[in-house]
Amino acid sequence: MGTQGDNAMIEVPAGRVTLSDRRTERSWTVDVGPYVLSAVPVTQELYERVTGERPSTARGDRLPVEGVSWQDAVRFCNALSAREGLSPAYRVAQDGPEWDRTADGYRLPTEAEWEHACRAGTTEARYGPLDEIAWHRGNSGERLHEAGGRRPNAWGLHDMLGNVWEWCWDMYDAEVYGSYRVLRGGGWFDEHWSCRASVRRRSHPTLRIDDVGFRLARTLPG
Repeated sequence: MGTQGDNAMIEVPAGRVTLSDRRTERSWTVDVGPYVLSAVPVTQELYERVTGERPSTARGDRLPVEGVSWQDAVRFCNALSAREGLSPAYRVAQDGPEWDRTADGYRLPTEAEWEHACRAGTTEARYGPLDEIAWHRGNSGERLHEAGGRRPNAWGLHDMLGNVWEWCWDMYDAEVYGSYRVLRGGGWFDEHWSCRASVRRRSHPTLRIDDVGFRLARTLPG
């Protein structure tokens, strides 16, 4: 489903995932329906092809795009949807984008979808040995690496841990942090303990930094 190459999409089965937050010591369970998720984070080549822009600090067609805010990622999703004749997932609203859950266009995964996909049926902190599946501070040479260069998880998804943190749709904690959005996965400059399926990070939706990117999701019809 979806285009091939750097936008190849993997169908993710329905399931149930339990999320947790170390700060609040809270956990909660979410039922997730089936959806599709891109096999790798959005690359610089794809981002430039759709937007005409290449915002990243590091340069390379197959490198994940970084230096993109949550707002940039939302705009990209709508632009790619329009390019492919799909219904945009996001509507512009006065207090920020609204998600049209009936749309078939590209979107950011929810936090629950992200963790469900990352785990791929596993229950450990990681879906494989860290150095085989992720670029992190201990093996990255403190630089970004091409998307898809590490071993994928059981569902064929690469770089779910390491390389770049990934924006998710969800607010982190609206009562405490306002509009801050969730980041997942760890990045090339992070120590090993940040590259775990359960780790949550947060940032303002306008933040642009060189270890944060995103990957694409789509809702399955039906």
